[in-house]
Amino acid sequence: MNIKSKILIIAGSDSSGGAGIQADIKTVTAFGSYAMTAMTAVTAQNTKGVKNIVSIPIKNINKQITMVLEDIGTDFVKIGMLHNVGVIKCVYRVLKKHKLKNVVLDPVMIAKGGTKLLSMNSIKYIKKLLIPLSYIVTPNIPEAEILTGCSISNKEDMIKVAKKILKMGSKNVLLKGGHLKNNMIFDILVTEKGTKIFKRKRIKTKNTHGTGCTLSSAIASCLSQKKSLIDSCKISINYVNKAISSAPDYGKGFGPLNHLVSLNLKGTNA
Repeated sequence: MNIKSKILIIAGSDSSGGAGIQADIKTVTAFGSYAMTAMTAVTAQNTKGVKNIVSIPIKNINKQITMVLEDIGTDFVKIGMLHNVGVIKCVYRVLKKHKLKNVVLDPVMIAKGGTKLLSMNSIKYIKKLLIPLSYIVTPNIPEAEILTGCSISNKEDMIKVAKKILKMGSKNVLLKGGHLKNNMIFDILVTEKGTKIFKRKRIKTKNTHGTGCTLSSAIASCLSQKKSLIDSCKISINYVNKAISSAPDYGKGFGPLNHLVSLNLKGTNA
């Protein structure tokens, strides 16, 4: 397989390998793209939860990003956990300096086990600085509620809230619906041109650790390979669904996905 594109991932780590920068690298590689990284924080965690977070110094984060951009370059940037205001401002300045607009922003705020990963002050700067720079933002329902201050209890609420996030400046918003307790899951894509709803049947499983990281990295990979936005979302949602259904069932908590599932997929369903 030839390498199809280059992705710069800016995110925190997951020592258990199911989420964070580890899941991002696995996903980008599974899609045939080349993964580069700038680590923002190191976590000690497993499938049961996050026990410790250590921030990387801001100067080092800046240097990681700059060294990549000034040498190899990138076709798309995927942003995950940024952890604090200083990191958010640093990433914003570097993206602005290099005039990078191909950005997938996954506004990671809460870990799967419930640990809070971002302060309210940090969220304010995500809204002010990074959402307007993004080509697409991919919040889940709790993150969308925090970003907008609106509660979500159904598909209609999701559409309204996604439109509110769109007005914050992102070109596109994919609001993920997995947190609603329905048999069917609705993921809502809102763009300046309209709304697209992706519907799928819920898989009853505890193996959902890293789904958000995986989805956003898959979308970044597809977009970097010149696939359309709708196709990128469709392919990526399908990939995550298959990765959940074939998960290895590791750990005692929320288990990781099977990122290798793409090797069994064909064509536009990859």
